[in-house]
Order: sequence, then C-alpha cells, then structure tokens
Amino acid sequence: MIKKVSILGSTGSIGCNALEVIDSLNHNGYDIKVISLSTNSSISLLSEQIKKYSPETAIIADKSAYKEFKSYFSFPETEILYGEDSLSEAAGRDNYDLLITALVGFSGLKPTINAINSGKDIALANKETLVVAGKLINQLIDKNKLKLIPIDSEHSALLQCLTGEDINSVSKIILTASGGPFRTKSLEEMKSITVSDALSHPNWKMGKKITVDSATMMNKGLEVIEAKWLFRTDVNKIDVLIHPQSVIHSMVEFVDGSVKAQLGIPDMKIPIQYAITYPERIKSGHSKMDFNLFNSLTFEAVDYERFRCLKIAYDVTRDDSTSSVVMNAANEIAVELFLNGRIDFLSIPGLIEKELDRHSASSDTDLENIINIDKETRAYLKEKYSK
Repeated sequence: MIKKVSILGSTGSIGCNALEVIDSLNHNGYDIKVISLSTNSSISLLSEQIKKYSPETAIIADKSAYKEFKSYFSFPETEILYGEDSLSEAAGRDNYDLLITALVGFSGLKPTINAINSGKDIALANKETLVVAGKLINQLIDKNKLKLIPIDSEHSALLQCLTGEDINSVSKIILTASGGPFRTKSLEEMKSITVSDALSHPNWKMGKKITVDSATMMNKGLEVIEAKWLFRTDVNKIDVLIHPQSVIHSMVEFVDGSVKAQLGIPDMKIPIQYAITYPERIKSGHSKMDFNLFNSLTFEAVDYERFRCLKIAYDVTRDDSTSSVVMNAANEIAVELFLNGRIDFLSIPGLIEKELDRHSASSDTDLENIINIDKETRAYLKEKYSK
C-alpha cells in the first residue's frame, strides 16, 4: 500500500496518534508518505515532526507562533506557511491522496471542502464540519465520488457494523458514551466543578476543548449530528447510551431484532488505522482486548436534565437548519470562557440556549451563509463577554 497523507492538526491528540499509526504501518512494510502537517501554535512539537517526516509543507495557524517558528527553526526542504487560508490552500493541492482532518472546531470546514473539491478522500476527526455543513459536505462527496471515513471511535464502530448492510434494514443506531467525569454527580455537585475537574476524563486522553465537550456531553450531541449525516439516517433512529467502560464503541440494531456491536480497548490508534487503510484491515501492534480484564459491561440511560447540551444537540438536528451553526459557535465560545474562568460549568448550556433563542433559523445552508452566521455569532458573544 502506497499512500500520500496530509494531516491537519498534527500536533493534537489525533494527529500525534495518526503519526504513530503511520510509523507502525511503515515499520511493517507499507509506504505511507506524510505530505503536510499543521499546528495552531505548538511549534516545538511541529519542528520535531518536520525533522522526522520531512513533509513538503507545514502550516502554522497562529501568527505569533509562526513568527517565533521562523526565528528559531529552519527547514529549507519544507515550505512553511501561515494562517487558516494556507490550511485551505494546502488541503486543495493535488500532491496527496488522503486528508486526515484533526483540526478543532469550525476551522476544519473550509480545508475539508477544498480537499473534497480537489478529489481527496477524507478521514474525518473534525466532527464540527458535519455538524455545521453536513448537507453540503454530503452533496460534494457524492458529486466527486469520494470516501468520507470517520475517525471518531463511535462512528468508526458504526461504519464497521454497517459494512455489508442495507441502511434501510437499520431500526436504531446506538452511540455509546462513557458519561465523562461527572456521570454520577448530582446537579448540586456540578455547581462547584472546576476546570481541572472537567479536564480529567476517566477513559480517554484528548485536547482541552473535546474533553470539556465530553464532560458536558455536547461532544456526544455533536456525534449524534455527525452520525445523521455520515449514515444518512433520521435523527429519531439515533440513541445515546451510557457505557462507562468504553469497550463497546457503538451498536446497530436491525429491524429483525439483531444487534451488532464493535468492541475494542479505548485506543484511538485502532479507528485511525482503520480510516487510513480502509476498506482493508491490516495487522497492527496495538493492544488487543483481554476479556479476562472485563468482568462486566454496564449501561445506563442518559439524564438529559444534568446533561442539557445533549438535548440541545438533538433539538437542533431535528430542526435541520442554520441553528446547528449557531449551536456549534456558541459552544466553542462557551468552552473557551469556561476554560478561562469567565463562566462556570453549568452556564455552558444556558449560554448556548440563549444564543439559539436570539437566532432566526434558516434553511439556507450554503457555505457563504454558514460562514457569515458563524462569524456573527462569535462576534456577538465575544463583545458581550468582553465587558
């Protein structure tokens, strides 16, 4: 297998894991070339990655980090670019086969669209792209006859369960959720949650934004919307079930009552490798399941009163409008405010709800309108909370 891969968000958790997967595959006789890498501001790690993988291009999104990088590092064989526009431009080039998009939040949208328009298959870890523009992305994927392969463990599990199946025979898609660090806390106890508390996920090691989203269960809400577009199904067929052990990554129930589940240890390298090698399965050195270590697998219903963000996401995706853009932008701002100590943990869903109430939902989900609504939402909230 010879493949040229670009990784946007290479210094984040998914990006670093993807590079480890590539190392493992190449060690076992495959030939995967890293064409481009990117970071927001982690320039020391990016410099190490450039030394190791010698990409044609590296992009730094943050301006001050770019200037610092240019002052301290020199890589004559690698083109060093700056800014989000460069992310999109590099994604639209013809010098690679597969885009792994591990960017955080809305920033993943334009590069993904450019990559699709240039005929590239997408390995998607940036769920917000489908949250804000699922209909548009599917139209472009169909037009260009490309593959959109999920990296999220839950959606990778669903893809594996649905392989060879008729989507019309599915009665229910079941996304599992660990429940995060506050699964057993009461609303009263959740009033005193600190940033450190929210960043202590019991099962997964992730970036700050996605870890807070997991704590509020907004991340699961984003995954509900992502599943709707990935598998082109009615949101009323998508359920969420708490599964604290994070061993069953998701399940599919069929009309005859049969249920398929995909199991594995909580290690992102497994779905990342599946996305890179899809539709093949290739032997890996990743840890395997030892069922002797799991005496029981348990399940619980979601408490939507304690985890209002998940309910918000369900309501938004049933609406099927620009509300999803507002929800996503408001959530990103709310998480940033929480991490900076500006609002408390339980204020996150309230902020999102107020912003949705302020928005006049529209069915106009073309790219220009999506970008304008995102910008307006962020500008309004930043001005409101700057006082």
